[in-house]
Amino acid sequence: MTRKIILSILGIALIVGAFLFANYLIANKNKPKPIIPKVVKTVLVDTVKNSTIPVVISANGNLTAKQRVELYSEVQGVFKTGNKLFKPGQKFKKGETLIRIDASEYYASVQSAKSNLYNSIAAIMPDLRLDFIDVYPKWQAYLNNFDLNKTTPKLPEISGEKENYFITGRGIVSAYYNVKNLEQRLAKYRISAPFTGILTEALVTEGTLIRSGQKLGEFIDPSVYEMQVAVSKSYADIIKEGAKVELSNLEKTKTYQGTVARVNGSIDATTQTITAFVDVKHQDLKEGMYLEANLDAEEVENAIEIDRTLLLDSQEIYVVKDSLLDVITVKPAHFSDKTVVLKSVPNGTIILRKPVPGAYAGMQVKAATTDTVE
Repeated sequence: MTRKIILSILGIALIVGAFLFANYLIANKNKPKPIIPKVVKTVLVDTVKNSTIPVVISANGNLTAKQRVELYSEVQGVFKTGNKLFKPGQKFKKGETLIRIDASEYYASVQSAKSNLYNSIAAIMPDLRLDFIDVYPKWQAYLNNFDLNKTTPKLPEISGEKENYFITGRGIVSAYYNVKNLEQRLAKYRISAPFTGILTEALVTEGTLIRSGQKLGEFIDPSVYEMQVAVSKSYADIIKEGAKVELSNLEKTKTYQGTVARVNGSIDATTQTITAFVDVKHQDLKEGMYLEANLDAEEVENAIEIDRTLLLDSQEIYVVKDSLLDVITVKPAHFSDKTVVLKSVPNGTIILRKPVPGAYAGMQVKAATTDTVE
């Protein structure tokens, strides 16, 4: 009996639940769906006003001294201590001794050869006085001015054929040139500064044995530096010697003024670039510094400059027409790292100033008021 009552109650509850659920479905069927508001993106725009855009070519490179000398020894000997230490950073004036190699032994052989020359000339003086009385005075004057401690003076000019045979036959001329050859080599035991500058590398120290052909160091002029830059071959006829160049450090905190000193006459077959050399002077510059250079190349008329991210791969840009995005075809005239110069964009055209994520032609947008970009 109890089981029948429980089943009856469950059946009634199921019928009531089904009735209530049916009424709920009917009520929701007639309820209006919620309206989702349409989102219109706000975009930053510019109004095109064509003008003349200067094209600036950006390049970079390291500074090197325009005047630099690699020091090598042509003789062998012990490096003698001088008035200044042979160390990197040491400054020398033009003509000052950079390196002096001990030449005492070689100097003695030079003096011996000079003495032999003097004796040879002195031995022919009696014959000159008897047979060549007209040339005797000049040879006597030569002997009077002959000083073993100075550079050997040039031989008197031989004026006649007989004098030439007589002087040459006694070995005077060959002895003279032998002495001059020894004196030239003696001069190589002293290396002097070819210009006022600074020593940047020193590979030997005082007291060491220097061998012939050994590299001793590097010497530069720190007053003028040059930077080698590579630019596209399309600017080969634009970049000229004497053009002004603005250089800056990587931090953009300092700028320097340079000048195009040389332009290579050939184009690199691998990179299709041409090399230009920029001269720059400044007391703050050092060899090896990395600088960026901006070269004034040309001016593009009736053009605008925009961010490169606004240019599509199809050579098109987005414009705004009646609150809708559209695209127009443009002609890029010059690309830089961040911008592009465009031609064929009509004046008054409203273009995007910043990229819009997910943009497409026909997209509804709201243009924000901005200043006109030239």
